[in-house]
Amino acid sequence: MIYKVELIILNKDGIRDPEGETIQKYVVEKISKNVNSTRAGKYILFNVESSTPEDAEKTVKRIAEEGRLYNPIVHKIIVRVNRDEDGDY
Repeated sequence: MIYKVELIILNKDGIRDPEGETIQKYVVEKISKNVNSTRAGKYILFNVESSTPEDAEKTVKRIAEEGRLYNPIVHKIIVRVNRDEDGDY
């Protein structure tokens, strides 16, 4: 089975996010006053062949940790798994 696995890397709550602050100040606030804050991060999409969604998630978490795609001291990760019927992005 092929799974699309999304890895989202964000600064932890309480850690400054200069990129998000800049987007908030120079883009968002010029368009809308209804948005209180903006956070920026990284998004990586993996196409994983695996027998179960749990194994696909574990594979991406291992890649993120062992490949040092994020710093666990200041970042948090979100991993989302979706079944991909045709194997395409």
